[in-house]
Amino acid sequence: MQLVTVFSAFNPAEAQLVRSRLDAAGFHASVANELSALNMEGYSMAVGGILVQVPDVEVADAKEFLAAPPVSE
Repeated sequence: MQLVTVFSAFNPAEAQLVRSRLDAAGFHASVANELSALNMEGYSMAVGGILVQVPDVEVADAKEFLAAPPVSE
């Protein structure tokens, strides 16, 4: 199983929000490069952002979930 990036952000809060949405929907999401971005200013831009990743078998469904408009109650 390999992790694949489905979202990238330059803000740790945005990355964690997306990870939380994915987790709540049943995906196995994780965040990469967050600590490095917090330790060294500008680093997140150099590596392409803070990455939200899911296992390769969940990529298509996770991207579809993130692209769908939010459901309002």
